[in-house]
Amino acid sequence: MTIDAALLVQTPQLNLVLAWIWVAFGFGSGLLLGLFFHREDWLGGYASLKRRLYRLGHISFFGLGVLNLCFYLTVRHLPATGSAVAVAAWAFVVGAIAMPLCCVAAAHAPRLRPLFAVPVLSLLLGGMLTAAVAAGSQPSIQDPQTATYKLQPAL
Repeated sequence: MTIDAALLVQTPQLNLVLAWIWVAFGFGSGLLLGLFFHREDWLGGYASLKRRLYRLGHISFFGLGVLNLCFYLTVRHLPATGSAVAVAAWAFVVGAIAMPLCCVAAAHAPRLRPLFAVPVLSLLLGGMLTAAVAAGSQPSIQDPQTATYKLQPAL
C-alpha cells in the first residue's frame, strides 16, 4: 500500500480521535465558562456579543465532535474510500478546529467575523461530499458472525 493509499484509509480514524477530544474540550470549556457565568458583567453581560460567541465556541466543541463521530461511523459502512472521503474527512477536521477559534477571535475583534466563512465552507464541503459518496454507494453488508459492531447476548 502506498503512502497516499494509507492516508486515504486512515483519515477517518483522525475524525474519530478528534470527535472524542472535542467532546472533552466541550466539557473543559464548559468548566472554564462555568467558573465565571454567575458574574452579571462577565464578558459584557449575558446578552453581549462577546459572551454569546464564547457560548457558541463552547457548544461547537460538542456539536462538531458529534459530527466527526457521525462521519467516522458513516464511512465505516461505505465501500468507498477514495479521495472524496479523504477530502470530506479533512474538511470536517478543519471546520471543527476553525469554528471555536473563529468564535474567540470574533469575540475579541468583531472585524474578524468574515473568518467564519472558513469553518462554514469547510463543513459544507465535508457534508456535501459525504452525502454524494453515501448516495453513490451501496452500504457494505458485513457477515453477522464477523462484524465488529454486533451486539453480544446478555447472560
